[in-house]
Amino acid sequence: MALKKSQLYSSLWSSCDELRGGMDASQYKDYVLVMLFVKYISDKFANEPYAAITVPEGASFNDMVALKGKPTIGDDINKKIIGPIAEANKLSDMPDFNDVNKLGSGKDMVDRLTNLIAIFENKALDFSKNRAEGDDILGDAYEYLMRHFATESGKSKGQFYTPAEVSRVMAKIVGINSSNSSTSTTVYDPTCGSGSLLLKVANEADKNISLYGQEKDSATSGLARMNMILHNNTLSEIKQGNTLANPLFTDENTGLKTFDYVVANPPFSDKRWRNGINIESDLYERFKDYGVPPAKNGDYAYLLHIVRSLKSGKGKGACILPHGVLFRGNAEAEIRKNLVRKGYIRGIIGLPANLFYGTGIPACIIVLDKEHATSRKGIFMIDASKGFMKDGNKNRLRNMDIHKIVDVFNKQTKVEKYSRMVSFNEIEKNEYNLNIPRYIDSQEAEDIQDIEAHLLGDIPNTDIEALNDYWEAFPTLEQSLFGKCLRDRYSTLIVNKDEIEQTIFEHSEFKGFTKEMNIILSEWKKRSINYLKRLNIAVNPKLVIFELSEELLETYADKALISKYDVYQHLMDYWDDVMQDDCYIISADGWKADTYRIQVENKQKKLVDKGWACDLIPKELVINRYFFKEKQEIEVMEAEGEFLSAQLTEMEEEHGGDEGYFAELEKVNKGNVKSRLKEIIDDQNSKEEIEVLEAYLEIIEKQSMIYKNIKDSSVKLDSKLYAKYPTFSVDEIKTLVVNDKWMTTIEQKINTEIERISQLLALRIVELSERYETPLPIYLEEAKVLEMNVNTHLERMGYVWG
Repeated sequence: MALKKSQLYSSLWSSCDELRGGMDASQYKDYVLVMLFVKYISDKFANEPYAAITVPEGASFNDMVALKGKPTIGDDINKKIIGPIAEANKLSDMPDFNDVNKLGSGKDMVDRLTNLIAIFENKALDFSKNRAEGDDILGDAYEYLMRHFATESGKSKGQFYTPAEVSRVMAKIVGINSSNSSTSTTVYDPTCGSGSLLLKVANEADKNISLYGQEKDSATSGLARMNMILHNNTLSEIKQGNTLANPLFTDENTGLKTFDYVVANPPFSDKRWRNGINIESDLYERFKDYGVPPAKNGDYAYLLHIVRSLKSGKGKGACILPHGVLFRGNAEAEIRKNLVRKGYIRGIIGLPANLFYGTGIPACIIVLDKEHATSRKGIFMIDASKGFMKDGNKNRLRNMDIHKIVDVFNKQTKVEKYSRMVSFNEIEKNEYNLNIPRYIDSQEAEDIQDIEAHLLGDIPNTDIEALNDYWEAFPTLEQSLFGKCLRDRYSTLIVNKDEIEQTIFEHSEFKGFTKEMNIILSEWKKRSINYLKRLNIAVNPKLVIFELSEELLETYADKALISKYDVYQHLMDYWDDVMQDDCYIISADGWKADTYRIQVENKQKKLVDKGWACDLIPKELVINRYFFKEKQEIEVMEAEGEFLSAQLTEMEEEHGGDEGYFAELEKVNKGNVKSRLKEIIDDQNSKEEIEVLEAYLEIIEKQSMIYKNIKDSSVKLDSKLYAKYPTFSVDEIKTLVVNDKWMTTIEQKINTEIERISQLLALRIVELSERYETPLPIYLEEAKVLEMNVNTHLERMGYVWG
């Protein structure tokens, strides 16, 4: 059975349980990731001549397995496994597997490390066989673990990881494929952390690239080196040290080594950035022509280091910084003005708050470009602060948010309340303040209450005109809903508010719109089905979803009322939940309906058989296509069983009070009812009670028989299913998976967008109708009637007012 991505992730994450409690997440990540690294390089490179990574003899994962249970396991892992691997591959700062403070001592350490090794012994975790060509499943697993470690590490220790979604945005907008250079392209990250940002850029490149990174934290720089290897970037250079005080990538002629591209997520507002730096005589002239950043805030120090590290006349970069760099004054204002005047800032993208693990404050991406600096006329700005989803206590960019940011930025598209090109003249008038809200008003229009409509009724035309997108799509629908009234600026709702949604659904233009959307979706489905049925072993799943989703975006581009990004998100959600794993199965094994037994460990640590399953083709798909009659028969019996259960409940409620026939029973069940019936069977005064008890038992007997029949029928159906799976042809499997499973679900999800359109329109019209349906004079008249009624009652009670 092929290893699914989700199974790989959960299996690796479970390994963390063996270490939890002994140390902080920011520390135990080192042990788990090193274990992943050793297993991976052992599977891929052990005994391979001329391999990019050396696995010394006696230092493979299998040699580590041989250490399980030994009293000296911690020291042996250090000396026999980790040490030789680190020395052979020039790795440093590896974790200490014999640290009693973190791993415990004696048997505690032995058990913990033994169990941790056992996690990676799982046969399904054979990394040499579970990688689609061109798609690094292990690299993705590493990213998954890093994100979870960052989540658990807390505010002060999660900065080793840049969220993958933000890294993807930066990789796609920095322009890595824009140059035509035939020579190797260089990419540098001066604060590389675990290296995820560098690797995202590498993943976007369609050319040879060389990766360079420097990281201050020694343990994290070690993780970055391993991360490079896991992603097949074995020739990258990762160095450890303080980038600002001691940059390790230098050039004897230019001081700092310069690169084609620089990307970074430096520590926000670093208060100790000056440590080790001689500001007056900076050897690398990073502050010359710009100004010196404030002593207690290093944001611009890192940005200027990046600017200086870009190749003259051609370098491009992207840097994540807190929003404050856009508008703070004094020294930072001067630096900002000089950067703008040089034309180095190509764009600014405002991100949602609470994306990053080290802080909850909102951040932005500063996009740099020296190549077109002299001809630049303005800065392209995007306010993407409102596009995100909640993920636990953090926010995350969705696939649709990423795609929209990238599309809009790369095409420099003006989108109302989202993006625009801001001229240097306008920026100068604002004294070089780059705060995005000064230039883009992303606030939703206020829903203004109309006083006259509250006083006299009817609906303001301004509210109706605000729905203009709908009236452009359905030109006569407005006339079917609203009519003229005596006042010029108002209209009357001419249908009952309970009939609004029905009026919209049944309108010819809405029906035509729905038909058009169905045709568009049907044509995309037909093309996609043909494409998906051609998938075979070794297909790249990431390429599959790219081609599928890009065509879907193109299909719904410029369609009235429907956002192509909303439709795209439905597909991407289904990909993440189900379809991705299916494609990895097909990539590894082809179109096979392999079944497997489900075994669960009970309290006695014994495996218990819980039936069988097939990941690629769930049973329900086969039942619906081949055994629908049997399914209906079972459903009829289940409905009858539910009806009998309802009857029993009804009888228990009817006769369960203090005076009821079940009052004598401690608990109403078959045994107690039988015992009570036996007691009173010959009592002539208990005739009615006997009838009730006998009726209750009769229903229970019927119910038991029904449940037995359901069980027998289900067992027979399950046997038929199990026998059916091995008989499937490849074409039948493709139909079940592509037509019945994938496309049926995707179609249902996309169709919810059509329903949402009508519902949003109907809800807004109902809201307006209810808001103004009762004018103030009617309220006043009702108040007078109520006042008169109250006064009448008070008079009858002897109270007279006024």
